[in-house]
Amino acid sequence: MAHKYDQEYKVQAVKLAKEIGGTKAAKELGIPEGTIHTWLKAVRNGKLDIGEGSHTPASAMSLSEEI
Repeated sequence: MAHKYDQEYKVQAVKLAKEIGGTKAAKELGIPEGTIHTWLKAVRNGKLDIGEGSHTPASAMSLSEEI
């Protein structure tokens, strides 16, 4: 049966993966590596909002152009 993770858990897991890498984060959290990579992909595609610093280089550039 698939495990359901809440939004906050996903956000923290993705932030950890961005710091130490997806494979290491998955091992540390005891979750499947594929799960972390799915969440990272969702962030890149704009489907998972992790808050500050979650912009892709392209979206960050468009934001700086607006300012």
